[in-house]
Amino acid sequence: MSNRLVVIDFETTGLSTNGGDRAIEVGAVSIEQGRITDSFQSLINTGVPVSSFIENYTGISNAMLSGAPGPDRVFPELHRFVADAVLVAHNASFDRKFLDAEYARVGYHRAKPFLCSMRIARRLYPACTNHKLGTLVKYARVPITGDFHRALADAQMTGLLWLAMMDKLKLNYGLRNVDLSLLQKLESTTVARAHDWLTAQGH
Repeated sequence: MSNRLVVIDFETTGLSTNGGDRAIEVGAVSIEQGRITDSFQSLINTGVPVSSFIENYTGISNAMLSGAPGPDRVFPELHRFVADAVLVAHNASFDRKFLDAEYARVGYHRAKPFLCSMRIARRLYPACTNHKLGTLVKYARVPITGDFHRALADAQMTGLLWLAMMDKLKLNYGLRNVDLSLLQKLESTTVARAHDWLTAQGH
């Protein structure tokens, strides 16, 4: 895609926005003209305590969050960073629900759609043993930029994986214009039909 994308990742207190879970860290990278051009990262103090499980999983402690900015500062800054970009996340349904919930609390809304790097990867790397970010990074030989389950590192690695997948679409299928419409259709194509569908798009 030639237009700007923002790859985003959240670390959270749990899985359920409806159950009161909140974002505790956000990382995002901007992709323009086939490369990562900018980044945004912040811890977020929502006042919701972090469990020992989440601390062990992410490395983010309550002590770290005690001095972090609140969502009323972080999300307006994130909104400015995202601007009018299409968003990408690995397992986008998770990050989308947290972004939408946190945006709503501070009076913002998401303007553009989310694309899911996991769904695209399932169609481009069907032989991969699973489609977790860590597995795909190794499978696609993407550089490891930091600790997994920290928001900025995960966003960076997802961004690099995304660029590798866009190159694969162009090289393997002869696609000159990998646009939003094509990617949305690819996401909705079954894994079994994806190769044949992509082959047809390249002609």
